[in-house]
Amino acid sequence: MRKVILNLAVTLDGFIEGPNGEIDWCITDEEVITAHFDEFLARIDTIFYGRVSYDLWGQYQPASDASSDEKKLWESVHSKSKYVFSTHPKESKDATYVTSGIADMVKELKAKPGKDIWLYGGASLITTFMNLGLVDNYLLAVHPIVLGGGRPLFADLKDRTNLKLNGAVTSKSGVILLDYGKV
Repeated sequence: MRKVILNLAVTLDGFIEGPNGEIDWCITDEEVITAHFDEFLARIDTIFYGRVSYDLWGQYQPASDASSDEKKLWESVHSKSKYVFSTHPKESKDATYVTSGIADMVKELKAKPGKDIWLYGGASLITTFMNLGLVDNYLLAVHPIVLGGGRPLFADLKDRTNLKLNGAVTSKSGVILLDYGKV
């Protein structure tokens, strides 16, 4: 069965964005992050977005002077099937909008043949998925910075979630990749 994998960057104090939505604290670490991300993109074929995240990143195109690696990365991201969870659906030829029945839809999709599914976010969608018990794995790139405020990764959770560490990878930059699964 396919897995829903939460994969994202987080600060040491647990934030996924700064107080003004900034993500300039993310370190691009060729040693670990690029290799990890390429491997991750090869094992998924579907991405779940919240509406705001989709509006920001779901159709993002790198600048014309971006590196070929960055262009290749975004080409790979955009080759995946996209689902947008929103109470305000839009017409889209690039994504399927989901407005209700999240748990049933996700369970049905997980039972179909295919690769794993990336739960991209944002924070509200992550909370919804966690509260519905729909996240199977947590791949977190913990960055060596303390923001002191911003949008927390985990907020308004109903229950405790026990996890087991599947692996950890360190890098010279201080970014630590953590892989957790359900117990």
